[in-house]
Amino acid sequence: MLLRCVLALAILMMPIALRSQTATLQWGDTLRATLDSLLDNPMFLRSQVAIQVYDLDGDSVVYDHGSRQLMRPASVMKVLTATTALNELGADYPFRTTLAYNGIIEPDTLMSDSLHEWQVLRGDIYIKGGFDPLFGEDDMRAFVQSLTERGIRRIDGRVFADLSFKDTLKWGEGWCWDDKEATLTPLLYKAKDMFMPRFLQALDGDSVVHPTGYGRITNGNTANLTVLCERTHTVEQMLTHMMKESDNLYAESLFYQLSAARQKATARLSAEREYALMRQLGLNPDAYTVADGSGLSLYNYLTPQLVVRLLRHVWSRPDILAILYPSLPVAGIDGTLKKRMKGTQAEGNIHAKTGTLRKVSTLAGYATAGNGKHLAFCIFNQGILNSQEGRDFQDVICQELVK
Repeated sequence: MLLRCVLALAILMMPIALRSQTATLQWGDTLRATLDSLLDNPMFLRSQVAIQVYDLDGDSVVYDHGSRQLMRPASVMKVLTATTALNELGADYPFRTTLAYNGIIEPDTLMSDSLHEWQVLRGDIYIKGGFDPLFGEDDMRAFVQSLTERGIRRIDGRVFADLSFKDTLKWGEGWCWDDKEATLTPLLYKAKDMFMPRFLQALDGDSVVHPTGYGRITNGNTANLTVLCERTHTVEQMLTHMMKESDNLYAESLFYQLSAARQKATARLSAEREYALMRQLGLNPDAYTVADGSGLSLYNYLTPQLVVRLLRHVWSRPDILAILYPSLPVAGIDGTLKKRMKGTQAEGNIHAKTGTLRKVSTLAGYATAGNGKHLAFCIFNQGILNSQEGRDFQDVICQELVK
């Protein structure tokens, strides 16, 4: 009892800065001891875990357990994709879908009557896809109106889908045959591979006579075209749905934009842009494997150390943080964390990206500790019996981070 009183008196007599430093050390030691105790769990006799927790205010690692181990990130991969896109392209970078034509527009003697002088397009229609999953009903209506507003009621030529934006791969490298994911086509309508049939239906709806079928172009050789209409959506518009709902198609679309901004989009060239960011952050890209943008591939291998380094980079860039942070799911509130950590101190505090594959569960993002410190963290669970086992462990870790 006497010893406790002496220690308490000594702390009170310390300068304020020293007392603050002591409190921080005590907090760090307590957190480390608690997290170490959570690793004393039978599940880790048969599964693996890697963790890093970083103090963003103190610029130091608070906790580290195997953070350099290469593991499958699952959808935490989307943190790398989003960060690279915001770093290289910016929030306003547009996803473009373009309607253009060649030939001439002239009065149509076949369709015109005493009330209307209709026009005919004597040439071909080309629709160039920009891999935009947000292209929807309003955009399609704008495409058709760009024809009818010019009086065009007949297309005397052909209709082409220009698919030259990206490579011809329909799925990502390392995807399982039974994943049943959407086709990676650059022409999307409501995030589905049904653009051209819906375009022809829309022409029917506005009584525009057109060819019954359409062709495909993959080489992009469409010089001397006149643009009728172009619809765009931005990285910022896409990011919230991509991150909160963990949408794989949106992530792949964003991934392919990384190389499309420089040349024809391919998975390999987009991966090179993500490796370039790793070099910028002082990491060796040869130590990691990037196969896709969504995390669906079984060939992706990252480390918690890398993910935390990305989160630190985002934190240091207010322009990127202002876009990425609000897009992250919030514990107990929305997205893929809506049902997790409800009724705990972590509710509303943890802003993080989830990841799930068979036998894999991951979580990475930001937390504010009870002492006000801002933290970045990443947890990779691999070889688990089921996703719930990994999620339960991560939720307990998060609750300890915010105490």
